Amino acid sequence: MWLPIFGLFFGLLLGFFTDFQISEQYASYFSIAVLAALDTLVGGIRANLEKQFDERIFISGFFTNIFLAAGLAFLGVHIGVDLYLAAIFAFGVRLFNNIAIIRRIFLDRWTNKQNKISTPRSK
Repeated sequence: MWLPIFGLFFGLLLGFFTDFQISEQYASYFSIAVLAALDTLVGGIRANLEKQFDERIFISGFFTNIFLAAGLAFLGVHIGVDLYLAAIFAFGVRLFNNIAIIRRIFLDRWTNKQNKISTPRSK
C-alpha cells in the first residue's frame, strides 16, 4: 500500500520543487504518461483494498502502461492519426472504474462499521 503513495508523493515533490520544463512537442507524451501512472496508482490502491496487491504486478503494470501509452502516441504522430486519444480513453475509463470500486469499498466498510456500532452486543 505504501509503494503507490510513496511514488505519488515523490512525483509531486519532484514536480513542484524542480525547474523541469517539458517542451510542447513532448507534452502529449508526458500527459499520457501521467494518466497511465495515475491509472496504475489507483489500480494499486484498489488491489490493496481488495487484499490482492502484488508489488511485481504493480511495477510491471506501471512501466507497461507508460511505455504502451507513449508508444501509441509516438506511432500516432508518425502516421498522422491521434492514437494517443485511444490511450486517454482507455486509461480514463479504467481510472473512473477503479475510483468507483474504491468508493464502493469505503462505503461498504463504513456501512458495516455503522451497523456494528448500532447493533447492541449480546452476552
